Amino acid sequence: MAEPVNTSEPPWFRQIDGHQWRAFLATFFGWLLDGFDFTVMTFILVDIQDSFTVDAGLAGALGTVTLLFRLVGGLGAGMMADRYGRKLPLMLSILWFSLFAFLSGFSTSYAMLFAFRALFGIGMGGEWAAGMPLALEHWPTRLRGLASGLLQGGWYWGYILSALTFSYIYPIFAAMPDPFSASPDSTLGWRVMFWTGVIPALMVLWVRTGVKESPVWLERQRRLQEQGRNKLEDRVSLLRLFQPDLLWVTIQSSVLISTFMFSYYSISFWYPTFLRDQGLDPLRYVVGFNAGAILGIAMWGRASEGRLGRRGAVTLAALTGVLCVPLFLTTSSTSWLFVGSALMGATGGGIWGMAPAYLTERFPTAVRGVGPGLSYHMGAAIGSATPFVLGRLQDGGMTIGGAMMLCIVGSGVLVGGVIWLGPETRGRHFRALDDVTAADDARHRNDAVTE
Repeated sequence: MAEPVNTSEPPWFRQIDGHQWRAFLATFFGWLLDGFDFTVMTFILVDIQDSFTVDAGLAGALGTVTLLFRLVGGLGAGMMADRYGRKLPLMLSILWFSLFAFLSGFSTSYAMLFAFRALFGIGMGGEWAAGMPLALEHWPTRLRGLASGLLQGGWYWGYILSALTFSYIYPIFAAMPDPFSASPDSTLGWRVMFWTGVIPALMVLWVRTGVKESPVWLERQRRLQEQGRNKLEDRVSLLRLFQPDLLWVTIQSSVLISTFMFSYYSISFWYPTFLRDQGLDPLRYVVGFNAGAILGIAMWGRASEGRLGRRGAVTLAALTGVLCVPLFLTTSSTSWLFVGSALMGATGGGIWGMAPAYLTERFPTAVRGVGPGLSYHMGAAIGSATPFVLGRLQDGGMTIGGAMMLCIVGSGVLVGGVIWLGPETRGRHFRALDDVTAADDARHRNDAVTE
């Protein structure tokens, strides 16, 4: 049951104490900087092609390999988060992706850069898997939808930050010769973009000293020690996901996030190219889209706490995004095109406001690291095929706008349908031992009597 609403309560932001805010900010800034480190590459693909003399397909593969290796990081950090606590894998993930973002700037061959971007993906996946349960297990149940939307918005803030870095930092170094490349066309600018990725590593010191471990996870460890439990599934949480009671949860959640990723990449991946084909500078419209998404995911996340619930909010956001397609892609007015970009961000991008809350609410505490981590990054791995599908549609004779329109509409309908294959989760409480069966409880009581 959802918690009753008390109209005399103070504003929501005053209901969150300092420890809860610090857990939120650790995850938010980790995801923001994660998004920044990933999206900087989307602005410098041409530079990478010039430096290593590779075609567009190989340049695009750098993004695909990163998305695929997110699954490795999501599984590894998720299992660590369930076994050792949420903080440790969060800190390790931030250090990991910062290191390999930085090292990417020293690549002297395409193969070296490919390997660094694959390794970067491991840290990228780990940050989400460990950070989301850390933040959401701190916050009250009634505010989890809002926290979910605000947290996921960190990615879009990171995208805006990378766009600003490209606009204002990159040009300073774009005319300087590249000392690490034999190509006369290569400049230092793209390497500096990667080198800025080391900055997130500084945040780890604050997380280590200023953020408390999840109280739900700590309570679970205390209860397990009291019961003397030492099952294999408690030590290796991944095994728990494939037991009968959680198998469908794992499958449906993974398919759902695959449709989310299909929608996101249908909207965003080719969008700058679409704008350039129209003779437009992408920066204004990319910022408009991401600003709309930041507002939209917070709005829809908050709306999911009410009568709509998680499923209703996802469906309404997705279908509203479908209705915004003409304004997003077909108008000839630059002013209306900008409005369309912001509206698409707020609607089609707004579906992500419910993703962290929905995934963490689907899985019990014992697997709240690895369950959402597997589902989210399995979806990312499957969704990584979307840019290729859009490219093939263009190779078959469709325009960029036509291919995007087809995929945006199709993915929006899929999102609105797949979410209903699972239950409503709004108001679901996190319990320390919500995975304990009746048999476990009975055995514990019998042991206590014997003692």
